[in-house]
Amino acid sequence: MKIVALAGGIGGARFLRGLRAAAPEAEITVIGNTGDDISLFGLRVCPDLDTVMYTLGGGIDEEQGWGRAAETFTVKEELAAYGVGPGWFGLGDRDFATHIVRTQMLAAGYPLSAVTEALCDRWKPGVRLLPMTDDQVETHVVIEDDQGRRAVHFQEWWVRLRASVPALSIAAVGAEESKPAPGVVEAVDAADVVLFPPSNPVVSIGTILAVPGIRDAVAKKTIVGVSPIIGDAPVRGMADACLTAIGVETSARAVAELYGLGLLDGWLVDDADADVRVEGIEVRARPLLMSDPDATAAIARAALDLALELKREEDAQ
Repeated sequence: MKIVALAGGIGGARFLRGLRAAAPEAEITVIGNTGDDISLFGLRVCPDLDTVMYTLGGGIDEEQGWGRAAETFTVKEELAAYGVGPGWFGLGDRDFATHIVRTQMLAAGYPLSAVTEALCDRWKPGVRLLPMTDDQVETHVVIEDDQGRRAVHFQEWWVRLRASVPALSIAAVGAEESKPAPGVVEAVDAADVVLFPPSNPVVSIGTILAVPGIRDAVAKKTIVGVSPIIGDAPVRGMADACLTAIGVETSARAVAELYGLGLLDGWLVDDADADVRVEGIEVRARPLLMSDPDATAAIARAALDLALELKREEDAQ
């Protein structure tokens, strides 16, 4: 079985770990969001790609869900002693090594897809991890504060400001001019099903779909998504702030409608949202809290089972 999943950071990575356990014989390709990428201290940082790689490779800090396990911060402390910022983005010593290798390879002319493959040679995540594009795409957020109306990088809004300043708009800068990374469209074309993990629908999966060619490719497939919203709140993070910025309410139904009938075939919601109905989309309810590995694998299995069920129905028509 060939599965393609579109993924952002923590929620996507944990779902993928469950998917790998639920379908150990499947060939899984992960298309990772690169809109969160940022240059810091002269280094190119790819937070979502690294979170997937570390989580599936056994190197993640399990408690916080990002960064390396057993991390130290000597370099960060020394930079602060020199008065060099930003201090709000916490790169650890082990994490710095990944970004140094990536930046050196990019400077030598290797595309991000080749760099990601080389990094995965160490971590062996058990999936094929592809960036959505080799081109530079960065998510920027327009805010208005005591400095006036201005655009900031998504990471500054998300990490430094904790999304406390309302976003007036969110844009994936460079997405319109980008093209899918090598192997992305081909993997989707060959896939039996496509899954949307419970990643941020605006700045993770939404950004991936903004790369020309990816939405059209996945739209031809049977797609099942897992809601990142339980009740009226995100399971993790601040997806509600992103949804508000684009005028979408924070609910499982609204997120399904955001993806749209032309894209979603099936939608998993939590039992708390069992009354959700979306015209033209098969909605199923089950517990969606990824509280432990077994619970996460069960969620992934439910999403995959629904996708295969809907695919059989489509093939029979």
